[in-house]
Amino acid sequence: MKKVATASFIGTALEGYDFLLYASAAALVFGQLFFPVVDDPVMQTLLAYSTFAVGFIARPIGGIIAGHYGDKIGRKPMLVLTLTVMGITTMLIGFLPTYAQIGIAAPILLTLLRFVQGLAYGGEWGGAVLMVIEYAPENRRGFWGSIPQAAVPFGFLLATAVLSFSISISGDQFLVWGWRIPFILSILPVLVGLYIRMKIDETPEFQKIREQSAAAQAPLVEAVTKYWKQIILATGVFVLVSGPYYIIISFMLSYATGTLGIDREVILTSVLIASAVQIFACVGFATLSDKVGRRPVMFGGGIFMLLYAFPLFWLVNTGDPLIIGVAMSLGLFGLGALYGPVAAFFAELFASNVRYTAASLGYQVGQIFGGGIAPFVSTGLLAMTGGAYWPVPVYMMVLTAIGLASIWGLAETNRPKAKG
Repeated sequence: MKKVATASFIGTALEGYDFLLYASAAALVFGQLFFPVVDDPVMQTLLAYSTFAVGFIARPIGGIIAGHYGDKIGRKPMLVLTLTVMGITTMLIGFLPTYAQIGIAAPILLTLLRFVQGLAYGGEWGGAVLMVIEYAPENRRGFWGSIPQAAVPFGFLLATAVLSFSISISGDQFLVWGWRIPFILSILPVLVGLYIRMKIDETPEFQKIREQSAAAQAPLVEAVTKYWKQIILATGVFVLVSGPYYIIISFMLSYATGTLGIDREVILTSVLIASAVQIFACVGFATLSDKVGRRPVMFGGGIFMLLYAFPLFWLVNTGDPLIIGVAMSLGLFGLGALYGPVAAFFAELFASNVRYTAASLGYQVGQIFGGGIAPFVSTGLLAMTGGAYWPVPVYMMVLTAIGLASIWGLAETNRPKAKG
């Protein structure tokens, strides 16, 4: 169990590192380097965020492709493939020429690489989560399922740390070459992750499916036919999980540095601290869901986010580094109650022979309408109101309401008392 959890943790942390790195770069540098044809800094950021959204649009496609083969030939091969693709595309972004060097080809190549990144990440989550949950004891699925979930903020923490290090050593040259360092260095831990993943065995549940020749012939068709309601509601749940999340870790970077004039190292340090807090929150709340059920824990996290939307911005608007750190940490702590248990919750909603496809579909489509467009929409709202922040927390509350209604509509998948 520990070996499997370690393999899933390391691989998913690397995926989180790659994805957050892009989100941060989109907020800080990509607008200036790849879209300088637009003079307005806000429009540059919007265009950079549009490439960020492209990755989310690719996620469901990657989830369907990896889910199809993951439900037919196994979880392990897909885990190796997705990590390899993610690592190569991230490294290539680090070597990509800018608009000043090759013109319009630069943003086109950036968008293409971002799309391939999204394909890989769309297939990664389902495999990493199922690898752990299908090995785990039934009464501890929440805890073990939270390990790859906690790996994502760990990857974000690592990305933020490396980004901060690059800023500090490159100084005024950050826009010239410093931003490339974290992208290029990502290939090194990818090799470690691949080595570990190659050494794990297929899950017992899938081995049983293979022995009984019970694999679905058309996993997507069977998943949508049998579980369409659960997939739609799972999508709504992840709108809540990912939307506010990317507002905090991505949009807040551009808002704090561009609108409030806060030093970027201050906001990056705040994301760093908040990500560390979320690691423990994910594991703690997921463990609690093993004892009291998935829905109560996640519903509580949703209520917190609903009430915290405006206070989050009030605290950040103070400009005080300590208060900003507390504000970001509270936000990711609350989201830990959602992100930690969601792996077990989604996996338990579906039969094992279509689980990879169905869980990935709900998760990744929710990412599009949540995290995929959240930074873009938030930046647009800020521009429409001339810099007034209030529409953004209102938008967060709308996303939260969608998620709460979806959680309410799903049945509890873990009933500890009923299990004796």
